Amino acid sequence: MILIVKLSSIGDVVHTLPALESLHRGFKKAKIDWLVEEAASSVLKGHPLINELIVVKRGWGKNFSENLKAAKALKARQYDLVLDFQGLLKSGIWVLLSKGRRRVGFSNARELSHLVYNEKLPAYDVEQHAVDRYLTLAEKVGGQKGDVVFRLGIGKAAESIKKKLKAKGVSGPFFVMVTRGRWATKLWRDDRFIALAKKLTEGKKLQAVLAGSPSDKEELDRMAASIGKGSVNMAGDTDLKELFALFSLAAFAVTVDSGPMHIAAASGTRTVALFGPTAPWRTGPYGKGHVIVRKGLPCSPCFKRVCASPKCMEEITVEDVMDGIEKILAERNS
Repeated sequence: MILIVKLSSIGDVVHTLPALESLHRGFKKAKIDWLVEEAASSVLKGHPLINELIVVKRGWGKNFSENLKAAKALKARQYDLVLDFQGLLKSGIWVLLSKGRRRVGFSNARELSHLVYNEKLPAYDVEQHAVDRYLTLAEKVGGQKGDVVFRLGIGKAAESIKKKLKAKGVSGPFFVMVTRGRWATKLWRDDRFIALAKKLTEGKKLQAVLAGSPSDKEELDRMAASIGKGSVNMAGDTDLKELFALFSLAAFAVTVDSGPMHIAAASGTRTVALFGPTAPWRTGPYGKGHVIVRKGLPCSPCFKRVCASPKCMEEITVEDVMDGIEKILAERNS
C-alpha cells in the first residue's frame, strides 16, 4: 500500500495529480491512498486512482482528537511506502505518524521535515516547476514516465455547470476571469480587469464569466455590473469540480496567480496568467499554449505577501494582457 501526503493547497494538490498517475503506472496492483486537508479535498473526491481519500483538518490545536484518530487509522493500514510531496513540518508529522515502512522525501525538504524520512532523495532544484519536482519524487521510487495527465473524477460536474451557465444567460462563447487570490501582492487592479473585459465583450463578442469563492461574491457582483454586456458572476456557485468543468468549456481564462489558475491549466484551457511577486517557471500554468504576462522587474520574484509598492503588478497594462489574449486567439484560429 502507498500513501501520498499532500495536504494543501488547491494548486499544489493539482500539481501532484500527474505524480499519482506515474505511481499507478509503476505500481499497477498497489492501492494508493491520499492524505489531504479539508480545504483541497474536493479536488480529489471520486478520483478513480485513489483507493481511499483520508481527509484531515488543518491545525492540531483545534482538532487534536480527530487528527489523533486519523493518525491511529493511518498506522493500522501498515503502508509499505509513504511519500511526502509537501515537504513541510505539518506533512512531516503525518509521515512520521503513519509509521510507514518506507518514508520518502527530498533531502532539502523544509522545516526539518526531512528528519522523519528513512529514505532521502537528493536535493531538488528550487527553480524546477513543482509538477516536474513531484514527478521526480514518484519516478525515483518506481513510478513510470508517461503523459503528464491532470485527471479529476468530475462525475456530473460538466452537466451541472452547463445548466448553471444556461440559467445565468450564458449562451455563446465565453472566457473566465479570476481576479482574486490569497496574496494582496498577486492582485491586479479591478478597474483594469473591467476595462479588459469590456474590450473582449464589445470587441470579440465574448461573454465574461467571473469565478471566485463565496466571499468574493459581493465584490464580483459589482465588477460584473460594471462590465455589463451579459457578464456573469459565478463566485460561490461552483465547487472545485464544477470550476474545472467551467474552465474546460471556456475559450480561454485570464487569471492572477491562484489555485483556480492551476485548475484552469489542468482543464486544458489556454490560460493568460498575470505574475508579479512569484516565479512562473516554478508554479506557473503547466503545459503548452499558456501565456505569462510579467514585467520581470529586478525585484521580481520577491515572494513577498506584503509590499508597499507592488510595481510588478501595477506596471502590467490592459494592453499587455490583451496582447496575450490576441496571441491565443490567433493561434486558435490559424
